[in-house]
Amino acid sequence: MTVSQTEMANAIRALSMDAVQAANSGHPGMPMGMADVATVLFTKHLKYDPTWPEWPNRDRFILSAGHGSMLLYSLLYLTGYEKPSIEDIKNFRQLHQPCAGHPEATELAGVEMTTGPLGQGLASSVGFALAERLSNARMGEVIDHHTYVMCGDGCLMEGISHEAISMAGHLKLGKMIVLWDDNEICIDGSTSATVSDDQIARFSSSGWHVQAINGHDAEEIDAAIAAAKQDDRPSMIACRTTIGYGAPTKQGTSGVHGAPLGAEEIEAARKVLNWPHAPFDIPEAILGAWREAGSRSQELAEQWKTAFDGQDDAIRDDFNGRMNKELPEGLEDAIISYKKDLAENPVKVATRKASLMALNVINPIVQETIGGSADLTGSNLTKSSDQETITGEDFSGRYMYYGVREFGMSAVMNGLALHGEYIPYGGTFMVFTDYCRSAIRLSALMEQRVIYVMTHDSIGLGEDGPTHQPVEHLMSLRAMPNVAVYRPADAVETVESWLCALQDTTRPSILALTRQGTEPVRLTHTSENLVARGGYELRSSDSYAKVTIIATGSEIELAVAARETLQAEGIPTRVVSMPSTDVFDNQPQDYKDDVLGTADINVAIEAGTKFGWERYVGRDGIIIGMDSFGASAPSDELYKYFGITADAIVAAVKNRL
Repeated sequence: MTVSQTEMANAIRALSMDAVQAANSGHPGMPMGMADVATVLFTKHLKYDPTWPEWPNRDRFILSAGHGSMLLYSLLYLTGYEKPSIEDIKNFRQLHQPCAGHPEATELAGVEMTTGPLGQGLASSVGFALAERLSNARMGEVIDHHTYVMCGDGCLMEGISHEAISMAGHLKLGKMIVLWDDNEICIDGSTSATVSDDQIARFSSSGWHVQAINGHDAEEIDAAIAAAKQDDRPSMIACRTTIGYGAPTKQGTSGVHGAPLGAEEIEAARKVLNWPHAPFDIPEAILGAWREAGSRSQELAEQWKTAFDGQDDAIRDDFNGRMNKELPEGLEDAIISYKKDLAENPVKVATRKASLMALNVINPIVQETIGGSADLTGSNLTKSSDQETITGEDFSGRYMYYGVREFGMSAVMNGLALHGEYIPYGGTFMVFTDYCRSAIRLSALMEQRVIYVMTHDSIGLGEDGPTHQPVEHLMSLRAMPNVAVYRPADAVETVESWLCALQDTTRPSILALTRQGTEPVRLTHTSENLVARGGYELRSSDSYAKVTIIATGSEIELAVAARETLQAEGIPTRVVSMPSTDVFDNQPQDYKDDVLGTADINVAIEAGTKFGWERYVGRDGIIIGMDSFGASAPSDELYKYFGITADAIVAAVKNRL
């Protein structure tokens, strides 16, 4: 029996409307509208192997319009992935079930990234496509694949879409193909109420190859994808579709976007689609056709493995090590040697400069790092001496000039990390983590090793004033689950923070770095990475401590100076450096108790909001920090004006005593 493309597409529609109905929530409109496009893509063009979902040279498919998750779950089941099973689909959107409301990369093989926040799938796909070009430049045909993105009107309304489209066009990422679900409907109704952009002209003006087709005509879809694959520019195919295709009274309306169709509408849709089958029942012939389509690239995958196994041992071992997130041998020894030199030859530098010094040690060894900055390379100091620039003509480099695209940079770094073989890091000012935050959150959700280098971390940046002085940012980022925030005090703590970030393979790290110079405080060499404990005793009191001062970053030198004064006045005082509260909180309780100690008075000092420090100093502790936004003035004057000084610590302690 010959199975038509329409029948195969209707299997997606049926599974989608049945699963949403069973869950009594979800989004049937997009899966039903884009079923024809997805069918052509997965049966004729996409290169994948359900029996080897991790095949490094597979094409990547990213469902940027993540609310249409049942489209992807249907495709994974139909093409023969181990998961989801039909039972998993029946339990769509239920607790501890793999078919979550939006696709989650940690739940199912075949889900390339977590999507749902609109536009980010499109932007991270630029990172996937960039990673493919980087690996192709290094390894030739070993890595040579396409990145396909399915997006909707909402993705293209989001501002990040402009950043993504512009970057992809500039870099000439010709193996990136966007399939736009051009259905003219958004949640509030017709898109005519909210947007009148000429998307074809928009993409074209950014250097894209563009086409417009009937998204329900299999021959047009097939021809358009084939043409896109032949063009050396990134491609966008505007697929004119009917949202909720097949639902007789709701299709083409916003009512089908994000709600179950209802039993009566589903029964009518089965008649319209000529689908006389029970819920979740896929006829054997149709399922067989889908499984045959899912197996069509298995021979290609086997040929790839044979060719890869024939590579030189060094190339093969290096690639496998990167994919397994292993760091090169010799890195830790090089850092220990570097730390020893810093102890013997201490330097007063801004921690942003200390970060560059660390990168000049790290990057020649860790060749998988891909650096970058959002148009602040000279301020963030993220480009090491060995890094060449990545361009649309030459992908052999390891440094990206992202332009003024903080959100886009962060999303692209997620794609670079998800591709498998790279460790991306990128810089901007700490205050602009607000622009990056949604992508940082996805880094954390997806458990990706992405390193955010955030400089100018406090009022210490000075004259640029309160618009650029982060006050609440450190604590707000510390509040985000599965993120490690590091605020190192000097060059030694900075390189130790970098090592922690590189070794942490299941979460992103944020390095909060100063503009102003900081005094060296780690003057005694130890091979142990003390930052890896999150907090540690930096200066002891030599006897039972009356006072413990906890500080981070540039305020450590203030804590040390205050301790010297208090000690001289007969008040035993110790200093705890707390470069990462996130790491410290995960230490054993006895270690935390030992570090925090049992002093009569606990003090915390940080040039940021006071909120949160009561966790470490107690309700009766002293917290010296910010209660307002900053101001425009030289750094030293600001610290005095806001009372963040060694003298303030001493006065507060003596007043309490």
